[in-house]
Amino acid sequence: MRSLDLLVAASAAVTSVSATSPFHHRRSREVTKRAGTNVIDASQLNDSYDFVIAGGGLAGLAVAGRLAEDPSVTVLVLEAGMSGDDVADNINIPGYTYWHSLWGSDYDWSFATTAQDGLDNKPRTWPRGKVFGGSSATNGMYFTRPNKEEIDAWSTLLGDDSYADYWTWDSFYAASKKSETFHAPTDEAEAVAHITYDASLHGTDGPIHTTYPAVSFGFNGNWTDTCVAAGIPPTTDALGGDNLGAGITTSSINPETWTRSYSRSGYIDAVGSLANLHLLPQAHVTKINFNGSTTEGLTASGVTFQASADSAPATVTANKEVILTGGVVGSPHILLLSGVGPKDVLDSVGIEVQHELPGVGLHLQDHVSTAVQWTTSIETAGTVNASGSEYAKSTEFLSYINSANAYVNLTLIAGEAATQNLTATAATYLDTYMDFVPSSDETVKVGYKAIHDLTVDFMAGWVSQLEILLSVTTDGALIIQAGLQHPLSTGHLYLSSSDPFTQPAIDPGYLNHWADMFILREGVKLARAIGNTEPLSQFLSEEQYPGSAVQTDEDWENYLRTSASTEFHPVGSCGMMPLANGGVVDGSLKVYGLANVRVADSSVIPFELSSHIGSPTYAVAELAAQIIAKDHSTTQANATDASSSSSSASQNNATTGDDTKNGARSLSLPLSVAGLASAMFACRLFL
Repeated sequence: MRSLDLLVAASAAVTSVSATSPFHHRRSREVTKRAGTNVIDASQLNDSYDFVIAGGGLAGLAVAGRLAEDPSVTVLVLEAGMSGDDVADNINIPGYTYWHSLWGSDYDWSFATTAQDGLDNKPRTWPRGKVFGGSSATNGMYFTRPNKEEIDAWSTLLGDDSYADYWTWDSFYAASKKSETFHAPTDEAEAVAHITYDASLHGTDGPIHTTYPAVSFGFNGNWTDTCVAAGIPPTTDALGGDNLGAGITTSSINPETWTRSYSRSGYIDAVGSLANLHLLPQAHVTKINFNGSTTEGLTASGVTFQASADSAPATVTANKEVILTGGVVGSPHILLLSGVGPKDVLDSVGIEVQHELPGVGLHLQDHVSTAVQWTTSIETAGTVNASGSEYAKSTEFLSYINSANAYVNLTLIAGEAATQNLTATAATYLDTYMDFVPSSDETVKVGYKAIHDLTVDFMAGWVSQLEILLSVTTDGALIIQAGLQHPLSTGHLYLSSSDPFTQPAIDPGYLNHWADMFILREGVKLARAIGNTEPLSQFLSEEQYPGSAVQTDEDWENYLRTSASTEFHPVGSCGMMPLANGGVVDGSLKVYGLANVRVADSSVIPFELSSHIGSPTYAVAELAAQIIAKDHSTTQANATDASSSSSSASQNNATTGDDTKNGARSLSLPLSVAGLASAMFACRLFL
């Protein structure tokens, strides 16, 4: 075991922290392979189920787990990927996110965008989890929440939709807390990282466990103080609807085992085997089958699926509903393959139009980001990992993941005058940028204008426009990332082939709008300023990327065009908006024109949020289960929305020792950096 004397100051000016070992009282827990709870093979498949869920990712398993709480209904989940049992350690051990990632493997969809005109006319990689749990099984485990104003704007966007009240902040927040069980940090992590939290803002009895890594490192302890010195206020806890400020955020980790907490472990495996729930892996849904119509629209009889491109198709019947949870790529892809979507897109690949719905695949948005990297002489955890020591293999050490961040509004980034000028100019240029809307359909354009206007309103207020993240997971280096949260650029997803095993064309439209370039440019300048501010700057040496030669706005913009890429939080491709705004689903998550098909995943979020998307998607899934159960009068309809809300207002602001701590320990992925974009991708900064 190693003790905190490994956190000794790198500078004589820094007071050392306690030499008490953070591990001496903690028993190592073995991470074991999970049994295939509720997982079946094709021979065990029933002919029909009440609810057929297409996609066993984050949202799909959460919806399935909740619906299956009613023993009177039957639920089937079809997942294109494998179960994940053979790579359980890669999924479960948080540190393996960096050292043994599944990205680029058979458990990753390995999507790629089209060439991006707003960048360097090159495509960008889009990893998404292809396994039970989806991206919740492969991501960086950040558990954050957006600003309440964003969610209330979502509800307002729905107008007089009878389900609009489900999408207010109060309802959304209750659903998010229902998904969560919060655990306080370890004493050691709290002291070293200066963690503050308010337990009353978190859930207490949900399937997803949240906490902080078992150990932390001095760089994190310097984070908030450095941000304050750079002009960013601190936050005690950013998960209560006001996320502005800097701090250490929660992660989806179960401290009972120091393992990843994700939709499979929380919503499926934790409840044991259920007779009314089946999960079938390697079942790629290729289309929805329709068998007539009612006054509500086309009626789905079930779905067709295949184990692989070379296997024979099979069908399964849905007695009540088909629920799409394939994510921001999979759900619109299935609709399009089924003949539901824009007529011109379907005609272009020879798919017969079953129901023309212009918004399918439109209104796609994503967080786009870049970063600044410095060298440091302070030992990082990458060195420890490479050593192969017993400490490097310890459960506690391997629980460490990045979790220091800050959300910043436009006034803090650019100042009051620049903010007023930008918002006024953006409004003036609206008509010009309507040409960037990738659709000639008037309803889609109306929807873009609605999203544009509320985004400009966000810019003028306290809603965060940037996320700043600290990464201490690179050997001999520290990285500070800036991610644009509310792009005015809009993208789309469309078919490149009628073959369901050919990926759709994905065009997020990165930095097509001048305001996006301005905000991200000022954001990465802020990232540099933070790194050059004490106390953090004491532990940094040379700026490696972009380097001191980058000084002018033109220099920064050229750097952004080559280095910027996804922050892995796409939304909007099946947007929840009125049909007149190019919406795909209504407030009940039903697809317009289809009687019994819903979408219940991140694709329905109509515009970007200032948050990592995992936590909001759990809230979407919780609300989806409540709405579906209500519509079918099942047990879930009677569940209390705020059942996991904490009644205690416990707050802990403990910090110990000198306010300046040495930046002594971090995880690292040893790599030869050929460029910052590839380094950031390899380090999984953004999830």
